[in-house]
Amino acid sequence: MNVLIVYAHPEPTSLNGSLRDFAVQRLEAAGHQVQVSDLYAMQWKAPLDAGDTLERRPGGAPFHPSLDSRHAFENGVQSPDIVREQEKLRWADAVILQFPLWWFSMPAILKGWVERVYAYGFAYGVGEHSDARWGNRYGEGNLAGKRAMLMVTTGGWESHYGPRGINGPMDDILFPIQHGILFYPGFDVLPPFLVYRTNRMDAARYQATTDALGERLDQLFTAAPIAFRPQNSGAYEIPALTLRSDIAAGQTGYAAHVSEAA
Repeated sequence: MNVLIVYAHPEPTSLNGSLRDFAVQRLEAAGHQVQVSDLYAMQWKAPLDAGDTLERRPGGAPFHPSLDSRHAFENGVQSPDIVREQEKLRWADAVILQFPLWWFSMPAILKGWVERVYAYGFAYGVGEHSDARWGNRYGEGNLAGKRAMLMVTTGGWESHYGPRGINGPMDDILFPIQHGILFYPGFDVLPPFLVYRTNRMDAARYQATTDALGERLDQLFTAAPIAFRPQNSGAYEIPALTLRSDIAAGQTGYAAHVSEAA
C-alpha cells in the first residue's frame, strides 16, 4: 500500500525526526511504499494568496480564495507545488500528518499546506448542494476510501489533556483537524498516536514509544476508524446540518458527532 507522511518539524534531529525515520523504516519493512513531504525541508510556502494561481480569473476581479482556487483547479493553472502535493494525495492509500502540538494546533506551515493543497473542487466544493444534500463531505468526497492518522507530540502531561485537565481534552483539541480537515474530504480517520511529556524522553521511554508506534503502524490498514457520523447518512437534518433530535439525545459539542454504537 502507499503511505504519505506529511511532516512538520523544523529540526531533523528532533524526537519528531527520529519518529518519522522509524515510521518510514517500519512501513517499508512491511512492504509499503512511502513518500514524505518534509514541509520545512521543502521550504513550503504557507500563505494562501494570489500567487497560487498561475492565471487569474478574467476581468481583473480581486483575489477571492475560494473562487480563485476553483478557477485554478478547474483550468489546470494551479501553482506546481500544489499540484505535486495533490498528486501525492491521490497516490496515497493512507496519510499520516505528523507534527508537534504548538499553541493547541498544528504548526502554521502544516495549516498552510492544508489551505493551499485542499483546493476548491479537490477537497471541498464537490457534489450536489441542495435542500436534500449538502455536498459530498464528512465521510464522502474525493479522498473517500483512504485512511488518515495523526502523529502528535506535546510537552504537556497526559493528565493536562484529560477529561478535567487544564488544557482541555485532547479529543476536543484535535477534533477540528480529525473531523474538519480529514473526515470532511472523506478520509477514514484512525485514532491519533500521541506522545506526551516529550522533554522527559529517556532511552527506556523512547523504546516504549517506538514499540507502541510500530504496533499502530502495523495496524494502519486494519484498525477501526473513529466512528464519526457521515453527513448524508440520515443522522443530520439538511440543510440545517444539525443532528436529528433522536440522535445523541441530550448531547452537545464534539462528542455528539461520534456514534456511540461503534
